[in-house]
Amino acid sequence: DIKMPYKQLHVRNLKLSDAGIYTCEYSSHKVRTSLHVFQLTISLDGHFLQNEVPELILMQNSPSHLPDLSITLFDSNSNRVTPELRNKSPQKYIMNLKKLEATDSGTWVCQVHSDSPLINQNISFAVKVLGFQNPDLERKYAAVDSTVILSWRLNFQKIKWKEGFTGQLNWKQQEGANTHELFDFNVTAQGHLHETKKSSNFLFEIPGRKPESTIEVKLPRVHFNHSGQYQCQLEYQGRHTQSKIELVVMKVSANPAGPLSRGANMTLTCQVSGLLPPNAYLRWERVNGTKMDIKNSKQHEVKLEVNIGAAGLWSCHLIEDNDRKISLHYHVEEAAVWINYVIIGASVGGGLLAFALGCLCITTGINWRRRRQRAKRMAQARQHLLENKTCQCQQ
Repeated sequence: DIKMPYKQLHVRNLKLSDAGIYTCEYSSHKVRTSLHVFQLTISLDGHFLQNEVPELILMQNSPSHLPDLSITLFDSNSNRVTPELRNKSPQKYIMNLKKLEATDSGTWVCQVHSDSPLINQNISFAVKVLGFQNPDLERKYAAVDSTVILSWRLNFQKIKWKEGFTGQLNWKQQEGANTHELFDFNVTAQGHLHETKKSSNFLFEIPGRKPESTIEVKLPRVHFNHSGQYQCQLEYQGRHTQSKIELVVMKVSANPAGPLSRGANMTLTCQVSGLLPPNAYLRWERVNGTKMDIKNSKQHEVKLEVNIGAAGLWSCHLIEDNDRKISLHYHVEEAAVWINYVIIGASVGGGLLAFALGCLCITTGINWRRRRQRAKRMAQARQHLLENKTCQCQQ
């Protein structure tokens, strides 16, 4: 299009083949302009999943020699990004960007520079990264019988993602164990989320009320064997990305259970369901106790035992980076005084009863032996009478 009255030439839908020398003739005047054309292409039409690496192709065409270009990239947060140059020719530059995060969505800038001829050109391009606002791996601690809600915050509404995608929530107790699908979900192009429960052997709920663009699972009464990895996975056009939450469950117990008698001992045990990171450990301590009432676990220990001989409130803490992540309490009751007296009395009474039974047995044995001897003498007397070995006086 030629715009009057300034004699401007507008070239629409510019292509590489449009590069060249353009001459404007007016009367006896001629003005020549050299047009250098750049074409920037990003893979997958700029739609990526978290942790994917985009490919960027910059092509150039010019009526003169093609200059050696210096390329600098700036992400959506105006941070400088150094691309990996995979292939280079005078006309084409093929680069790999960094591994994308969910926060990288937005407008990026490719800055092209040349000294001869002098070129300073900024080319903007859009990047959309579908993913999680959670870290790739998160650890969460819970006490046995407590209520736990695990959440994954998706960014599809924040970045105005206009394509439908699917996903699922899986659980496995440990690496190498079988994976159980808890539920799957799909998000329409209009941004509507639909969830479908799959597992019936696992006690969990899908909360009805939750923050927007959030995937949640609720464990109303967590068991020790509910620990493990909960993985939320997104799928778009056959590609996948995921975010994991590792649930670590803690419990405390006593052996023997029940009140602590005077002079007796008890073992308190604090245990977690999985390995702890190197900067985490367990600690037993007696509330309002002394330093002697504190015991810490060693690195990588998942069970901590403490032998006690005093009643009181004992607490087990899981400490990570000097921060108490979770605490469980165990109240050790002292047996009442009358119970101790009953125990002592029962012991003494039992001893006396045993002694009395022993005496009774001895007396009974003696009497039984005497009766047996008497019966034996009478039998002998009868025998003598029958044999007429004795005389009887006549009355």
